[in-house]
Amino acid sequence: MFARVTIPSLALVLSLAGCTSAVPLQPADGANDPACAEVMVRLPDAVSGLARRSTNAQSTAAWGDPAAVILRCGLPETGPSELPCFSVNGIDWLRDDSQAPIYTFITFGRTPATELVVDSDSASGIDSVTAVGTAVGAVSATSKCLSSEDVFGD
Repeated sequence: MFARVTIPSLALVLSLAGCTSAVPLQPADGANDPACAEVMVRLPDAVSGLARRSTNAQSTAAWGDPAAVILRCGLPETGPSELPCFSVNGIDWLRDDSQAPIYTFITFGRTPATELVVDSDSASGIDSVTAVGTAVGAVSATSKCLSSEDVFGD
């Protein structure tokens, strides 16, 4: 009897030892917004060549081991900003490089906003925003980035 209990238990422990634990993240305040659910179901399995991992927080995702790309949906819509704004495949993003080589990209003109944090030592920022673009595009745009020409004219 002892051998039957020990062998299956040991097999279970060994099989679980190879599993990667969930990435611990903090959800955004608006993580329970139904629009975030639309984003989450459309996220890719890989970003910038990194495999997706499990997380422990609603409306979050991570890629890489250790996590090099982290996504959180449910942030408040961003207003006018001094951060550079650019568009990739119809999605406008603000780029915060104040913590380089960690770059934070935040969708502009979408409610709720989505944040993408990329460690550029392990992943490409442009590849990452491109990869999640279809998912983020599930949230309708309410405004778009303006260029200096849009604001000040020629």
